[in-house]
Amino acid sequence: MGSCFSVRIKAESPLHHDPKSGSKGGYDASGTSSTVPSTPRTEGEILQSSNLKSFSFGELKAATRNFRPDSVLGEGGFGCVYKGWIDEHSLTPARPGTGMVIAVKRLNQESFQGHQEWLTEINFLGQLYHPNLVKLIGYCLEDDHRLLVYEFMPKGSLENHLFRRASYVQPLSWNLRIKIALDAAKGLAFLHSDKAKVIYRDLKASNILLDSNYNAKLSDFGLAKDGPTGSKSHVSTRVMGTYGYAAPEYMATGHLTKKSDIYSFGVVLLEILSGRRAIDKSKPSREQNLVDWARPYLGSKRKVFQVMDARLEGQYSLKDALKAANLAVQCLSTEPRFRPKVEELVKALELLLESNDNEESRGSQSEKPRKRYRSSSNDPKNRRSTKEISAGKAASNPKPTASPLRA
Repeated sequence: MGSCFSVRIKAESPLHHDPKSGSKGGYDASGTSSTVPSTPRTEGEILQSSNLKSFSFGELKAATRNFRPDSVLGEGGFGCVYKGWIDEHSLTPARPGTGMVIAVKRLNQESFQGHQEWLTEINFLGQLYHPNLVKLIGYCLEDDHRLLVYEFMPKGSLENHLFRRASYVQPLSWNLRIKIALDAAKGLAFLHSDKAKVIYRDLKASNILLDSNYNAKLSDFGLAKDGPTGSKSHVSTRVMGTYGYAAPEYMATGHLTKKSDIYSFGVVLLEILSGRRAIDKSKPSREQNLVDWARPYLGSKRKVFQVMDARLEGQYSLKDALKAANLAVQCLSTEPRFRPKVEELVKALELLLESNDNEESRGSQSEKPRKRYRSSSNDPKNRRSTKEISAGKAASNPKPTASPLRA
């Protein structure tokens, strides 16, 4: 369920790009954490050990009104995703507008992702439960039909909220952005914990999904891998993921570690702060790769605002902006050992969210306006940076494909 601007990495060296990898959708629901049993290996063991409902194709056909075109929520490398309805208790098909809303992902027979990723998704999400992970309700394996059933996520993906430009789309506030980053970090922390021992491998904005209260959860586990065991420090695997998010050492060697996920998190955090895509071919050549373009500005008090999303004007202090930018810099270190552990990310984001909440509280109790960061040329203190500010605003993203994920 990636972005239509994302490019899935699907091969060993040399890399080539999968043009069918894009998607316009996102879905999810909450759960509770639990201990993960030993990972089964055969298809039969995976299907039998998962705590999921096995749907018939006829049931899902009825739930989605025969997969009608106006039920399509999104389309990606896996295939199309349809909106449907089932009874909350019996999980049988229900009339449109009644019962529980679901998202049904149907495997395209010509899919680049295919059966193995369908099975991997069931393997992990049939056993993993956490409030910040997608909730998979069930699956269908009947003849050549392979489908996955998720709870529907009314707010869609983080990608849509960051990059979609339309009059009816309100930009995410600073507080919401930090909260979403924190939720994603908590989901990743669970995956990296001793309970799960999973390397996500496909952390990106399109795989972070939002419920009606903007609670964020990780989705799409088709590329997830069991982490290293024993004395091993990494998992050797062919390079797969999304161009622009994958860690450089993983792309170079195929050695996958938890720190590979931390790098991807840093890219997402940078997208959250900037409102710009990890890779954007519509921009001038030096700005197409977000990490390369932003890195020189992130540690500077005078230049960090050039990276920040202009739509966040006045919502954060320079101090908090620098803290967030520094956290992204740490995650994006070219040396994996210098990247923070995911628990450190969670703590830092909690403090950042708390800091802004405290400032908001103090500001509402004081007659004097709180000193906030503003990129306004009317502020005498910012006159020296007027040209830079204008350049920053001019570097807004092009309007991406409209999302079908509105509730």
